[in-house]
Parts: sequence; structure tokens; C-alpha cells
Amino acid sequence: MVRCVSLFSGAGGLDVGAIQAGASIVACVENDPDSAETLRLNSLAAHSDGIIEADVQTIDFRHWRDGQPTILIGGPPCQPFSKNGYWVKNDNRLIENDPRNMLGQYLRAVQELQPNGFLFENVESIRHPTNIKIFEKFIAEAEALGYACTVYRANAADFGVPQKRKRVFVFGIKDAHKPIPLPHATHGDPAKPELMNGFTPYVGVGAFIERFDKDIFAEPQEDASAGTYYHELVHVPAGKNYIALSKLERYDGRTFRTGGRFWNFLHKLHPDEPSITIAAQPGPWVGPFHWNNRRLRVPEIAAIQTFPEGYRFAGNRRSIQKQIGNAVPSLLGKHMVSHLIEHL
Repeated sequence: MVRCVSLFSGAGGLDVGAIQAGASIVACVENDPDSAETLRLNSLAAHSDGIIEADVQTIDFRHWRDGQPTILIGGPPCQPFSKNGYWVKNDNRLIENDPRNMLGQYLRAVQELQPNGFLFENVESIRHPTNIKIFEKFIAEAEALGYACTVYRANAADFGVPQKRKRVFVFGIKDAHKPIPLPHATHGDPAKPELMNGFTPYVGVGAFIERFDKDIFAEPQEDASAGTYYHELVHVPAGKNYIALSKLERYDGRTFRTGGRFWNFLHKLHPDEPSITIAAQPGPWVGPFHWNNRRLRVPEIAAIQTFPEGYRFAGNRRSIQKQIGNAVPSLLGKHMVSHLIEHL
């Protein structure tokens, strides 16, 4: 069995995927107390001392270097990517020297652990022109450490996740002669039949969350009926957002100029379609909303992120939303880690 060290583990979405792919988690490094407790509640590490609540900068990763097949997984926080290349201090040394930048810490972990392969995950905007030099520097330094790198832009819905969520992955294989091939998607958008090519259609969110639409799962926070835009929310058709209001007949509420609001404003789920991206810190009228005109419940957002049913989360409601919203969908993680292990 392949051993796995996880960095920036959060609530464990990618870790769950790694376990489902056949890896054994020997260490999860997570600095947030609530997230670390979530990892403990679900016993994600193979041993009880494998959940390490600490700043990644304090960890010596040589501790897990023992010659056994090992992979490193994780997605560093994306906050440092707001300015182009400010942390690049010296082309002749690793980029961990800027303490604000966790990409450098990821590379330090690679250097110290010397895993057979690594899986790096981050937001799609890491390849935005503002950040591309940072990303290219990361790839160059990983290659300098002896890893052939494959960059893959994934949409979670393409792998059976009931959510359109785009992320960038980097697969690194130690001492490989060439980068590994891209993963093969399993699902396609039925709205684009010319691109289906035999794929299974995208999975609708209803199959994942309808069982939680019972009073036993109700939460006080879900009630939006006293809010500013509830009348408008009620009239938004399932699968649409605020833009649809301006096209309704015999509608007596407010309408909004197209482009005048973010696209997820008043967005409502349709049970037969994937969800939009689950946000870590949504505003009060940021979707997705349930088609029954309420905010989503914890087990619903967890199911949309494909956490196993019954997965437990520590912290208050705001902390739990953040943990789930920041996670890699577990099913997507399973596909990505499986692809990595297959090519070690």
C-alpha cells in the first residue's frame, strides 16, 4: 500500500479521496484547530498521532522518509497569489524563503520527504496572468528537484461530482523520463452533445441531497423568509439566478441589471443539474439555494462535496461552511490520487 503525507489537509476532502484510492494516510498537517479536530473525529490518519495540528513551517518531513512508496498531497492556501511574483527572491534557492508563501513550504516538503510522487491542488486562478509566473516558478523548482510534472485543469463535474467546480492539479513523478498523461474524464455536459463522446451525463445534485430534505435535518440558519431578497428568491426558477427575474411574466418583484450582481446571486439548485461551486464564505444571498427556497444544510453541502455520509465536522456553523467550501470534493480527489498512484 502506498503511504501518503497530507499538507494543508483542511477538513480532509482530498485525504478521503486518497484513502478511497487505496493510500494509507500516515500524517495530516493542519494548522486550523477546527479542521484538525474534524480530521480526528473521522480518524483519517492510520494512527492516532498522525493528525498533526501545527504550522507546516515547523514540520521536518524527513521523519517520514523511510524508503517505502510514498506520495505527498495537498493544496496550499491561495492568498499569496494576489500579486505577481513578489516572493521570488532568488532564482538559485527554493521559494520557501518568503514566509507568506506556502508554495515554498510545499516544495520544502517535497525536497525533505522525497516522495515517489506528489499531487498539488489549487484554485483555477493560479494560472491567471497575474499569478502565472508564480505558478511557472513552482513547476520549474519541482522539476529541478527531479519530478516530471503534468498540469491538469479539472472540472469536478467531469468526474461524477454533482458540482461544477474548477481546480488546477499538478502531478509530480520522481525520476520519470516524461510527464504522465492527463486523467480521463468520466462524465460530460449533456448541454454540449457534440462533446459527450460516450461520456456519462453530468450527475444531478438531487440524487445526493434529496434524502436530507426532511425536518430531522433542519437548521435555524436555513430560513431565508425574513430576508431582504426572499420574494425574489421564491420567483427564481430552479437552476437559474437573479438574471431570470427580468424574463418572468406577471412578476411583481425587483429585477436586476444583467452583470450588476455576481453570477451566484440568488442562484437556485435544480435537482437534475450539478450545483454551482460551494463557497467557503458565502454572502447572505449567495447561492446555491435549495429549490425549496432555503439555504442549504450541512449534510447537503457536505454531500455536494462528496464527503461520505455521516462525516463529522467540528466547530460552529460558519467554521463548518468554510471547511467544506475549501475542501477538494472527495470523489474528485479519489480520481486524481488514483491517477497519480497508477503512474508511480
